[in-house]
Amino acid sequence: MTKYYITTAIDYVNSSPHIGHALEKVQADVAARYQRLQGKEVFFVTGTDEHGAKIARSAKAKGVGVEEFVEGNVKIFQELWKELRVSNDYFIRTTDQKHHWPAVEKVWRQLEKNGDLYKKTYEGLYCVGHEAFITQKDLVDGKCSLHKKEPEKVQEENIFFRLSKYSEQIKQAIEKKEMRIVPDSAENEMLRLIEEGLEDISFSRPRKDLQWGIPVPGDNTQTIYVWADALVNYISAIGYGDEDEERRMFAKYWPADVHVIGKDILRFHAAIWPGILFSLGLPLPKTIFVHGFISMGGEKMSKSLGNVVDPFELVKKYGADATRYYLMREIPPTRDGDFTYEKFADRYSGDLAKGLGNLVARVVSLGAKYIEGPMQGIRPPETEQALDEQWREYHGAMEEFRFDDALKAAWILLKYADKRVDSTKLWEISESHPDTFREIIGELCIIIATVSSMIRPVMPGTSFLIDRQLGIDVENIEEWKFLLKKGEALFPRID
Repeated sequence: MTKYYITTAIDYVNSSPHIGHALEKVQADVAARYQRLQGKEVFFVTGTDEHGAKIARSAKAKGVGVEEFVEGNVKIFQELWKELRVSNDYFIRTTDQKHHWPAVEKVWRQLEKNGDLYKKTYEGLYCVGHEAFITQKDLVDGKCSLHKKEPEKVQEENIFFRLSKYSEQIKQAIEKKEMRIVPDSAENEMLRLIEEGLEDISFSRPRKDLQWGIPVPGDNTQTIYVWADALVNYISAIGYGDEDEERRMFAKYWPADVHVIGKDILRFHAAIWPGILFSLGLPLPKTIFVHGFISMGGEKMSKSLGNVVDPFELVKKYGADATRYYLMREIPPTRDGDFTYEKFADRYSGDLAKGLGNLVARVVSLGAKYIEGPMQGIRPPETEQALDEQWREYHGAMEEFRFDDALKAAWILLKYADKRVDSTKLWEISESHPDTFREIIGELCIIIATVSSMIRPVMPGTSFLIDRQLGIDVENIEEWKFLLKKGEALFPRID
């Protein structure tokens, strides 16, 4: 079997998850589920980033110990992924001293051995939100352009990584598509950044100022910079530096086929991470897929404005599959998207309840009432052409992470089926023309079963319920035999 290794950014647990976290994990999950259905041996990793000054400060502000603070928030993230049916194979935590820390320490020693680490006194602007030093060009009116806060002026002795040494190699890897960046706008952004010159980057902080993190091997006065720690999760999760025989999957799964990340951490993944990998002599990830942000009614979400969307509430009210559908259908995969409760309700009512749910209910109810026993589906030439065309559109879109276009292909088939129901007036010919009725029901079952297959990576629970009502064996797609049985409404009306 062909391997497929996909990762998400690991979530920084200084606060609870929001709808943006959900978008990324569902995107990665859809890609992972799709590749599994293509017969690939998928290993899907997500996790939590648990070190750094911001977490230590957040815990202090809450009046709790940092370990207690981290444990509480990690559980919330894990519960959300469970609620959203995220099918990750492994959950990595950067506080894992058995599996993650040894990998970080091994990477550090190798960078040191290669002469890519050096100590120097540095004075600069430190953004706690970024957990990174920033420059004047990153400021707007003296504040970080992303976090809207003034950076701290810091002077300290740190250990630096020679990122500038690998600038040309990183540039060539991007230009030659050895490390593909999706979309093109993100690739162009990185190339412009590299053209301006990649500077060496601080890879440690004084331990007196930052005790919540991994100590620098052999130097207890320094703590490893949170990003130098966090990025290593992509290889620690598959056993790099691990003595546990069962977890030595590194040779099998590296390089990663896809890193799924947000646009705000592009430079860390497309500059710093490749620099580390070049120093280690390891292959670069094949693809970095970069998604945008979600706004709320055209405004950036923020706790101060009280407009942060709680994904738990959406799942509780509408269900996991409806939430997943909205995120994949309404939010452009690689651009910023907007969320409103009105748009969500419209998608639920129009696309799901009155669209997919209604079609399945109409066909299954009519078929189950007038047809006894199993039946074969048929594919008239025009329907066969429509199925083939939309399958091609679907697969092309899924391979390119265009999840919205993949769902559009499925809904084109739904509209095609709706027209067949209306044009043939099925409800009128069930008894007067039973053979024709049976043929058309069989044709519609083929279309619905195809749509169910298409939506399975996005709405796995719904797909299962559709297949159960159709009475088909999903493993035997070439010889579907239908035994229709009416079930509960797929998407109940919600006030």
